[in-house]
Amino acid sequence: MLTDRLYTTLSATDIADLVNRGKVTAREVVDTALVLSADRDGALRAFTTIWADSARALAAQVDAAVARGIHLPLAGVPIGVKASEGTNSFQNQRLVAAGCLPLGATSTPRVGTSWQTYGSTDRGPTLNPLNPAWSPGGSSAGSAAAVAAGMVPLATGSDGAGSVRIPAAWCGIVGFKPTNGRLPSGDRAGLNTPGVLTRTPLDATAYLRVVAPASATHPPAKALMVAWTPTLGYAATDPDVADTAQRALHRFAESGLCCVVDHPVELRDPAQAWTALRAGSTDRDTDTLIAANKQRLQVVFDQFDFIATPTTPHPPHGHDGPGAHMNVALTWAFNISGHPALTLPAGTTSDGEPVGLQLVARHHADTLLLDTAERICRQGS
Repeated sequence: MLTDRLYTTLSATDIADLVNRGKVTAREVVDTALVLSADRDGALRAFTTIWADSARALAAQVDAAVARGIHLPLAGVPIGVKASEGTNSFQNQRLVAAGCLPLGATSTPRVGTSWQTYGSTDRGPTLNPLNPAWSPGGSSAGSAAAVAAGMVPLATGSDGAGSVRIPAAWCGIVGFKPTNGRLPSGDRAGLNTPGVLTRTPLDATAYLRVVAPASATHPPAKALMVAWTPTLGYAATDPDVADTAQRALHRFAESGLCCVVDHPVELRDPAQAWTALRAGSTDRDTDTLIAANKQRLQVVFDQFDFIATPTTPHPPHGHDGPGAHMNVALTWAFNISGHPALTLPAGTTSDGEPVGLQLVARHHADTLLLDTAERICRQGS
């Protein structure tokens, strides 16, 4: 029998393995997820809508396929779906074809607000499972909260300026943004790319394999080189946040998988360029800024396999908003450049606030990035 307690310990790949081997049914899994969500979401408000009937109907289809001997890579895995993209998005169609069961729509910010690092429902704001006084981040707010609270092991998001990585960091989970263009973009500027929120890098790898299959990579023969920069040359990063992320990075380096070098990555602040690209109104100054940052990143990636930063320069804010803090300062440069990036839980500040460690890889090195994150987490467990 699949209990609530057991369900919350299972990763997406664990669930798929159990369903494919006939140890549990997809219907058992989705019923457990629905009961757990009914119990927990009243307080957290991660979901705006629950799709119980359609989730059960899809579970029946998965069970029928498994009974016929069909192996589905994510058989019976309940997922949260970012409300702004819905079930007809490219990535959600791929996930359903792989056996996933969309459980409901997850919260996003209200339209027209001046800040996006929160979630809104008709029952009130989405709360952070780590501390209800904190925002869960955004804009994939409900997806992060649902995964962190154990309601689903995997949820979809979209990342136009850090909207997968920021909420993942603030909720203490994994958030992955693929190389821009690998999946259909959500905006005309190509800044926004689909992404995923999970509790493990292995589940993010499973996600990528079904939404954007690629050839496998082989583990590198030597330690990977990582350039550490707490500011990218312009961000006003809190010292406690920077120290927490840096300590995590050095703990990971102790495994021998990577070699960390404090390396000044001096980019120009991309705020002007991001705003112009989003508005479709670039000019010569914007083009010059983008070209300068592109060249500077190329110089770094000629020497290093990854760039590492804190995911956000500041800890989670309350539900009254970020004030003057630019929480996207360390993420949106890579929406412009298109590099794949993920966030891993890095621990907490001296005040107990969650911090994420962002790793950024060369273009199209998504699989290497995820494989490295998986090995880092396995070594650290």
